[in-house]
Amino acid sequence: MKNQKQKTLAKKITCTGVGVHSGAPANLTIKPGDKNTGFIFVRTDITDKNNVITGLWDHVTETQLCTVLSNKDGVTVSTVEHVLSALTALGIDNAVLEIDGPEIPIMDGSAIAFVEMIDTVGVVEQDASKRFIRLKKPVTYTKGDKSVTLTPSLRPVWAMDIDFDSAVIGQQSFTFDNSEDQYRSDIAECRTFGFLHEVEMLQKMGLARGGSLDNAIVIDGDKVLNPKGLRFKDEFVRHKILDAVGDIILAGAPVLADYHGVKAGHAMNNKVLHALFADKSAYEFVSADKLVYLTVQKRPERVSSTASHLEDSAYL
Repeated sequence: MKNQKQKTLAKKITCTGVGVHSGAPANLTIKPGDKNTGFIFVRTDITDKNNVITGLWDHVTETQLCTVLSNKDGVTVSTVEHVLSALTALGIDNAVLEIDGPEIPIMDGSAIAFVEMIDTVGVVEQDASKRFIRLKKPVTYTKGDKSVTLTPSLRPVWAMDIDFDSAVIGQQSFTFDNSEDQYRSDIAECRTFGFLHEVEMLQKMGLARGGSLDNAIVIDGDKVLNPKGLRFKDEFVRHKILDAVGDIILAGAPVLADYHGVKAGHAMNNKVLHALFADKSAYEFVSADKLVYLTVQKRPERVSSTASHLEDSAYL
């Protein structure tokens, strides 16, 4: 059986960039976190009130354009989804993210910069068993023609379907097998996107101040304005999966469930977590050790095959 310990960064890493919505420059330092602490954000520019924000689903206070976390003192940090996506995909459970501004740097609009930063220092195991959220039954949140469904699974996969009234995007579907290898090759480089008329409108509203062709795919009519075009022909739906990985980890631990989103974004991702935690019969927190024990106890006739199955899981 593979080692199933919690993990954190081996050393701290730092980057500098601009917030895509605020336009504010920011320095982000990601430090190793203590075991069983999850992801903690610290606004180092705030000194007159509580500047610590816990990365959990019930601290999400805004989901328009990005995911925003807040604490009880009203201190916020926005656009957390890309860095959380990268940390999660590379198996990190605990980290402290210190930021000297209101928004995580957008970098190039994807998660690749964060992946490359983590690679420079590496990941270390901690003296604690990895924790999971085991689903006991499917959970769905639906609003109009949008939905997110979480279905119990020991080998989670992520599936997304999108449909935009745009010749550039149209209908797209993609499935991610939850492996670090596929995340690196198929997901990490996929950028956020928007339409030129929407960007112009948002900027008039004081939003998207830091948006540019350097950190987003911008579509005008039936063409992509970025000089180098798309990185993948279906980069749009792949980015939606990148976002979902970062949003769903706000559950507080990896969720052992297949994810299926239909026209889903930040709001739907957070709503399905609210639906999950509103039903105490739908889930339980388990350690990796207990998860293996439960699986073997329930399927004694398949002990060897179950153990092999768990070893191959992207989470375990």
